[in-house]
Amino acid sequence: MATVPPKPRAAYVCNACGAAQPKWSGQCADCGAWNSVEEATRPPPSQHRAAGRGGFAGAAQSEIQSLADLKPEERVRTGTGIGELDRVLGGGLVIGSVVLLGGDPGIGKSTLLLQACESLGAQHPVLYVSGEESPQQIGLRARRLGVTGAGIRLLAETCVERVLALAEREGPRVIVVDSIQTLYTDLLPSAPGSVSQVRETAAQLVRFAKRADTAVFLVGHVTKEGALAGPRVLEHMVDTVLYFEGEAGGPFRMVRAIKNRFGAVNELGVFAMGDRGLREVRNPSAIFLSRHDQPVPGSVVMVTREGTRPLLVEVQALVDESPLANPRRVALGLDQNRLAMLLAVLHRHGGIGMFNQDVFVNVVGGVRISETAADLPLVLAVLSSYRDRPLPLELMAFGEIGLSGEVRPVPNGPDRLREAAKHGIRRAIVPAGNVPKEGVEGLEILAVKTLAAAIEGV
Repeated sequence: MATVPPKPRAAYVCNACGAAQPKWSGQCADCGAWNSVEEATRPPPSQHRAAGRGGFAGAAQSEIQSLADLKPEERVRTGTGIGELDRVLGGGLVIGSVVLLGGDPGIGKSTLLLQACESLGAQHPVLYVSGEESPQQIGLRARRLGVTGAGIRLLAETCVERVLALAEREGPRVIVVDSIQTLYTDLLPSAPGSVSQVRETAAQLVRFAKRADTAVFLVGHVTKEGALAGPRVLEHMVDTVLYFEGEAGGPFRMVRAIKNRFGAVNELGVFAMGDRGLREVRNPSAIFLSRHDQPVPGSVVMVTREGTRPLLVEVQALVDESPLANPRRVALGLDQNRLAMLLAVLHRHGGIGMFNQDVFVNVVGGVRISETAADLPLVLAVLSSYRDRPLPLELMAFGEIGLSGEVRPVPNGPDRLREAAKHGIRRAIVPAGNVPKEGVEGLEILAVKTLAAAIEGV
């Protein structure tokens, strides 16, 4: 008598954290996200065991080892031919790693990887797997970008089992999957892009990358909130997570490392989009500083730290009388809640209230600053616009402001000061704890300990 195969079991999975729920609910019990629980179909346990032993995880059983006996191996890095991308990756692509690249539609993810494949293809065999475009479409884009395609093999396929089978036969050292949301596995009956499909296909690709010592690039879609689509476990599975940032109509694009097991996180690579694709910007401070002919109110230069790179950016503020009962507080590139907090500190410890003023702040160039070093320049820019009194063009500031009005030091203060001096800055207002003992040549440094002292200094 023929054995009836077990039926797939229904489950409910949170697309934010990947947690399985016994039934549908409006809020995930694990992470608390709303409207994130979706129905998924789980294969029978026998299929899960078969997938785990499918050769990609290795048939040999693991053994317990002593950490003291292990000899660390130096991972060989391969240059992608794009200096800014190598910087974000930590010095180059590590063979055997899995890199997830996410970003808005049309921002340049496929363009950047195709340009990187041009240089990688001259060193290693490269397989470009496309689930969204045909080989003819990729060829047209490569011709527009000036990519010759030597050493690059194309595959238009969405079944992950067939992709891995062909990769076993071709033996590439670099695989680009565009995109992970288009792949599916025969083990699951759900549609491509679902939580279970993204999780299982990514797991198979990660196992293959580690076993075959092959570098894998995964292109990921993002949701309307800007987060990577699919389960959050996807970011935990890969070695490196990169985000493409930039304004839709702007000429500049930024790639930021959110996670990197082989390098520094929060590293930033800057690119300029042109008709020949993405071009790396080697001196980002020059493009983010809009040098005015005359000093203007509400503009202050600061030095932010992105990974290992100090970066000069311009913080602008506009303060205007508000016709509303509740004045507006708008921040672009900065935390809006922190802006409200700093305005309260300015009133309590600086004696300047803006209860009837609209306050707008912006970081020039579309840069997003999350560190607290922007506190002091933000307050100075707001104060300059409120008084309609411009600050000197050659002035720079950075520092964290506490709720009691103190100005606290920030990491890498001497590096920030030296970078400012290289770009023609002649005066700096910084926390007292960030002033180097030997000083900085050509730079007048005003060390402050309180917000009131900083206000008096300008």
